[in-house]
Amino acid sequence: MLPTDDTRGDPPTETVQLSALSLTSRLVIALTLGALGTFAVWHLAAIFLFVAPSNTVNEEYRETVRGYMYPEFEQNWKLFAPNPLQRNVAVHARAEIDGQITDWIDLTAMDIDAIEHNPAPSHADQNLLRRGWDFYTGAHNEDGEPVGLRGELSESYMRRIALLRLQESGIEVGDITRLQLREALTRVPAPAWRSEDFETDTTYEELAWWDVTPADLPGGGE
Repeated sequence: MLPTDDTRGDPPTETVQLSALSLTSRLVIALTLGALGTFAVWHLAAIFLFVAPSNTVNEEYRETVRGYMYPEFEQNWKLFAPNPLQRNVAVHARAEIDGQITDWIDLTAMDIDAIEHNPAPSHADQNLLRRGWDFYTGAHNEDGEPVGLRGELSESYMRRIALLRLQESGIEVGDITRLQLREALTRVPAPAWRSEDFETDTTYEELAWWDVTPADLPGGGE
């Protein structure tokens, strides 16, 4: 018995030779492939210059590269050696309204809720608060005092982010007279195969109260 060919009755698959296309079609294909290739080369070069050690080329084109990389394509080495992150950091806020102080609100948890199970989370939810807090801590000394203009700008920036998050939580931020932030630090437990034994309880570091002005409000008090 001869083997059965199940595809015997199917129509043959047609192929189109590139030479059979019109000149316009071939130009469109060539230009598209060229544009995609150019973009791919530029993208890889920008990533390389962004993560590479300081050198003449990335210093000369620093603003161009940073303008392209932030915020969508930002790269960093915090996940890897030599110093991977070993603690979770959360930012909490509370406010004074008509002489009454609200409970602490976990701003970081709000961002996590917006990110989890979201196939296309907002970059604001992923990066705005986190990068703002990094900016603040990096622009203050060990005594919590602002370092120059960057320190003052970081405080203003964090006030606006916190008030925006509080507004999203349902608080009428126009009634807030003072605002306070705190940092919640939680050590990541050691894996089961390691012998380290350290405290994993959350510790808190409160900042001083900040007065809230109309300029701090979302929209600049408009």
